[in-house]
Amino acid sequence: MNAIAKITDADRLGSLLAGQRAAFLRDGAPSLAQRRADLAKFRATIIGHRKAIEDAINADFGYRSRYETAIMEVGGVAEGTKYLIRNLRKFMAPTRRHVALHMRMGNARIEYQPLGVVGVMSPWNYPVNLALMPVVTAIAAGNRVMLKPSEFTPVTNALLAKVFGEIFAEDQFAIVTGDAAVGAAFTALPFDHLVFTGSTAVGRSVMKAASDNLVPVTLELGGKSPSIVAKGNALDQAAASIAYGKLLSAGQTCIAPDYALVHESEVDAFVKAYDRKVTSFYPDGPTSEHYTSIINERHYARLQSLIDDARSKGAQIIEVGNRPGEASPRSNTLAPTVVLGATDDMRIAHEEIFGPVLPIFPYRDIEEAIAYVNARPRPLALYYFGADDEDRRKVLSRTTSGNVTINGTIMHIAQDDLPFGGVGPSGMGAYHGIEGFRTLSHAKGIYEQGRLNLSNLLRAPFRQPIDTILNMMLRRPACRHQNKLRSIRR
Repeated sequence: MNAIAKITDADRLGSLLAGQRAAFLRDGAPSLAQRRADLAKFRATIIGHRKAIEDAINADFGYRSRYETAIMEVGGVAEGTKYLIRNLRKFMAPTRRHVALHMRMGNARIEYQPLGVVGVMSPWNYPVNLALMPVVTAIAAGNRVMLKPSEFTPVTNALLAKVFGEIFAEDQFAIVTGDAAVGAAFTALPFDHLVFTGSTAVGRSVMKAASDNLVPVTLELGGKSPSIVAKGNALDQAAASIAYGKLLSAGQTCIAPDYALVHESEVDAFVKAYDRKVTSFYPDGPTSEHYTSIINERHYARLQSLIDDARSKGAQIIEVGNRPGEASPRSNTLAPTVVLGATDDMRIAHEEIFGPVLPIFPYRDIEEAIAYVNARPRPLALYYFGADDEDRRKVLSRTTSGNVTINGTIMHIAQDDLPFGGVGPSGMGAYHGIEGFRTLSHAKGIYEQGRLNLSNLLRAPFRQPIDTILNMMLRRPACRHQNKLRSIRR
């Protein structure tokens, strides 16, 4: 067995896909027992290689907190896989559907069958979780899978290829490696479904390439996820949660709070509370063992450019938390930073930050905060802090985002029974939960006709009485409210 494919040209990709499709057609849909066994192997492999995964991701990042890797990568995949194992029987079970009264001689149901071969393209920021959660979801749905991970995490990719190559045949699960050219060829393959996680800009290209083969896509993108802090809220609690979400993996998280909306009378108090919480979370500042580096020089330079652009246009740049006298010995490590006075002519107000930099925007009332969010592309996540039920209801009902966490950040991603996905520029479709299983399955509608059926009754000599019954049915209102409406009109 060997789950890694050394790709040199598009033809090799095509032959790999053809091999998986042939195996799928040969073997058919795997049983519940087989799927559970495969998922159990995935979970055991991830848990058994925890230290190796921590070492590999640390090497790819230059420095990655082992605690963050254990929680978000190993723990996330292990718990998500366990959830699938426990719920798979329920997910696979046919669901009965309503049959109209005049069709009651038969029955209707939905059966969920595998699509065939699913392609997965994963990003660098969580190179295990965001690669393997779509993979295990596809396997739970009975599919074969081809995975193309980011070229920015070569050490992690090699580890995954090695350990999974020992337990899965290439015609069931294959990892393909290569640069952007291989990625482009991958998106052009005629998969039965393609799952992509990454930037909005690349997502557009992926969707365009997939459309040539009419391949349905699930796009998990990004965007500027807001945190709205209601006036009078406990600032320490809000600051702690936002600091946790913003600085997890140094902000290199697709659902990290991108910016904070704070009431104009509480901005200074919030900055002080945020500074205190950052100090307590990372007592040694950017050299703390739990503080992660930026993935590479290019992304580090991009973040510095955002800060420099804001500074040159009048924003106040504040490094928060403990700041050691000497420069950090780690490369590409950026201190937690707050930006005050950001304006719309600054790049930081429009570009997804994806780093440990938090712009804070003041607002006068909750209506202004909602309007600020709605004036921008729909985000992947939204966070609200406050106890006022009316303001919370306004935020939930009048903004549109992927998912929401109230009085916290990030934690909705840990709820395995909730779907995860964006809306508009932040993505389309969802996985996790039963929605993920159904996304990667074909819902086949089946009507089983009884011995006595409508087609028989439509033949002579039954046509006249059936026509009379049909006329009566068409005159009946669809609901009781239509009777009331007719009375009013009369």
